[in-house]
Amino acid sequence: MRLVQLSRHNIAFPSPEGALREPNGLLALGGDLSPARLLMAYQRGIFPWFSLGDPILWWSPDPRAVLLPSQFHLSRSMKRFHAKSPYRVTLNHAFGLVIEGCASDRLEGTWITHDIVDAYHRLHELGHAHSIEVWDNGELVGGMYGVAQGTLFCGESMFSRAVNASKTALLVFCDQFAQNGGQLVDCQVLNEHTASLGAEEISRRHYLEKLDAMRLQKLPQNFWVPRTLFMPPV
Repeated sequence: MRLVQLSRHNIAFPSPEGALREPNGLLALGGDLSPARLLMAYQRGIFPWFSLGDPILWWSPDPRAVLLPSQFHLSRSMKRFHAKSPYRVTLNHAFGLVIEGCASDRLEGTWITHDIVDAYHRLHELGHAHSIEVWDNGELVGGMYGVAQGTLFCGESMFSRAVNASKTALLVFCDQFAQNGGQLVDCQVLNEHTASLGAEEISRRHYLEKLDAMRLQKLPQNFWVPRTLFMPPV
């Protein structure tokens, strides 16, 4: 296994199976963040993740963290909160504000650089990247964004500025996604937060098999049309 240097003139990636074991999943470096290359990456189970000042690094970890939308873990406290939720949840109403929120609301710093923001804005404009927004009286208090691959959604990042805001974004999205044929949410790498919400680890090979099948399947044509997904109970 060796780290592959990508060319700016060829968007091809090496096989994810050739990724390093340490650090887990590091596959390649270099290239660019063009829409064509990003889409090629997601189609092969690869995503960019790097710090400001570093070269572009491309990853495909093993195991992979995923969440079945129908198995979102709704705790009793979250169930009580959601029953009286003050939040309105929308889809694709404010992609720019969401990705900027994900970039700025990080005490430990962020990998969401200006180049990443610009790149995913382009994917959003092309209809591939999407955002879920959580509002409290017209103020954006949380949200998440990611990249669609058929009936699989590759979650990239989320943020929260109010109690349970990011959990509300994922809960409402998973409910709507599952109702419309969505099958899997990619969480990339398992952490304490995603594990508490029901995410689990599967092998990279199993993930790639699911990706190959699901990216060719389709959600209803109007699923990603900007709209309100959830209104606060009256």
